[in-house]
Amino acid sequence: MCGLFGSIGFEPEPSRIDIVAHRGPDGRGWREFTSAAGPVALGHRRLAIIDVSEAGLQPMADASGRYHLVFNGEIYNYLELREEMRAKGEVFVGDSDTEILLRAYLLWGPAALTRLRGMFAFLIWDDHDKRLFAARDRYGIKPLYLAALPRGVAVGSEIKQLLGLPGLSGRMNLPRIHDFLASGIADHTAETMFDGVAQVRAGEWVLVDASRPALQIRTERWYPAGAGHLRLSEDEAAEQFRELLTESVRLHLRSDVPVGSCLSGGLDSSAIVCLMAQMLGSDAKVNTVSACYAEKSVDEKPFMDAVIAHAGTLPHFVFPKAEDVFQHASDITWHQDEPFGSTSIFAQWCVFAEAKRAGVKVMLDGQGADEQLAGYHGSFPYYLAGLMRRGALRQVVGTILDRKRDHGAPIGRQLAQALIPLLPAPLGQRVRQQHRALTQHDWLNSEAIRTRGNPRGAQALANEVLGLPPASDIRSLCLSLTYGFNLGMLLHWQDRNAMAHGIEARVPFLDHPLVEFTLALGNDHKIVGAETKRILRHGMAGILPEAVRQRSDKLGFATPEQSWFRGPLRGLMQDGVEATLKRYPDLLNAPGVRALTAEMLDGRRPVDFTLWRIVNLGLWGERFGLGL
Repeated sequence: MCGLFGSIGFEPEPSRIDIVAHRGPDGRGWREFTSAAGPVALGHRRLAIIDVSEAGLQPMADASGRYHLVFNGEIYNYLELREEMRAKGEVFVGDSDTEILLRAYLLWGPAALTRLRGMFAFLIWDDHDKRLFAARDRYGIKPLYLAALPRGVAVGSEIKQLLGLPGLSGRMNLPRIHDFLASGIADHTAETMFDGVAQVRAGEWVLVDASRPALQIRTERWYPAGAGHLRLSEDEAAEQFRELLTESVRLHLRSDVPVGSCLSGGLDSSAIVCLMAQMLGSDAKVNTVSACYAEKSVDEKPFMDAVIAHAGTLPHFVFPKAEDVFQHASDITWHQDEPFGSTSIFAQWCVFAEAKRAGVKVMLDGQGADEQLAGYHGSFPYYLAGLMRRGALRQVVGTILDRKRDHGAPIGRQLAQALIPLLPAPLGQRVRQQHRALTQHDWLNSEAIRTRGNPRGAQALANEVLGLPPASDIRSLCLSLTYGFNLGMLLHWQDRNAMAHGIEARVPFLDHPLVEFTLALGNDHKIVGAETKRILRHGMAGILPEAVRQRSDKLGFATPEQSWFRGPLRGLMQDGVEATLKRYPDLLNAPGVRALTAEMLDGRRPVDFTLWRIVNLGLWGERFGLGL
């Protein structure tokens, strides 16, 4: 991983690459060019992972000096691509995947993207044709932001690199602020929460033609959102899934620096750790880093211990503390660029900080599995709706009763939630809108939000942008979660937290052959009864410890927010709410926000993520000096 920057038409500012020095502490590069549209600049900060020699320095040019590349990410199949290109007569100077990427683009042009297995965001400047090519990986693992302004175009790895450019307003983008406050969703459209700053979407490339004074910008989706259809028996599917995940983990271990893994005790990270240990052998101790809590309701240490004993890892533990949340909140917000949804992001920050202390430069993690495998509790209404459509009433009743027994899910609520996906899409959307109105009208009803907000809802907007159907069953839900309104946000948080500490985070569940296979499977390979992730459980038999493979609960990456907010953080949360209301008096309904805060902190209403979102919005606005 690294940091990159590029601009056309603006006065070159090398400081804009140094803003993200944390992304690349191992090297720095800067080049300037000319064009009819004005000055051109490319900058790079290097985190050396593969070929740590000077042969991997960037910007990297081809032998002719025509093409210049800055690249953030990893191409995991770079060895295979190198052999393929050598067979075509290509000769290589070094051993980096950066050189492989540059040569692949020279050989195949934009079509090279379909040959890449990995995570990437990169810029290539063609100094002959005066064109800038920018591309992002299939699932948006690596970030890429763009500001197209009257004076020119600028692109960077983080939003903060673009702030202050002539033509940017320095204001919030209120429709996206509405989505964040109302639904807790971000990174679901090309827009960001900063007015005038966009992101290059996952699976897109952008071509900026600077051969004439007026810039021409063209955007294309090179990797469409969608899935095929596979009909396999349970055993066939489990075997192929295991083979694909094993191959992905093998590729993700390619590195010239130490590789470890996050370990939450859940199915996903545990599967990665156990496969790593199996591949590396008993002599190689896999470094794992885990977050633990004294509060048993959110602590997963017994499951972590089972994996550690089974895989023989070298464990590292962190114990995130309530008193440290606000100590780090401003810095985390600065690194994240945008407000974030819960204190679990703080816990993740602590995990990567510990990885840095342990000297582990690459960390594998389980992001992406829940989206493909319907691993969230919120997947069950769509599963039940699918059963109802098939008339499988006995399975409906059995699933509802099992979830009542195992998770305490009220029967009436399960039925009500399952009915919504059965409604025609427009009616279902209206029902969701009414539900939001009933739950938010007392605090989220300012004129600014109402007139500039998103009446369709963030999830519907994300699907519409990608041409996906509304989620109505497990298959369509998994597509929406993977390509639309969930995964991009989680990857954003992970990337910024890891890079803040000079750590490369890798996600084996997002190797595209595995994703395409999993999304193409039928619903029964994902949920059966009250059991989620069926194919992962089946495929990992004999690899995962049974205590983990058969666990029925799911905590997610949770923190004890309820006890923190009502206990040691109560005063700071109240102060944070008041600071947000003072900074943005026209944004929220102050009496409603204060009533909501009192109800949650006094125990009359469960603490949810809404309270943190309000507080963090104010911290974000203060740190970046944003107006409405």
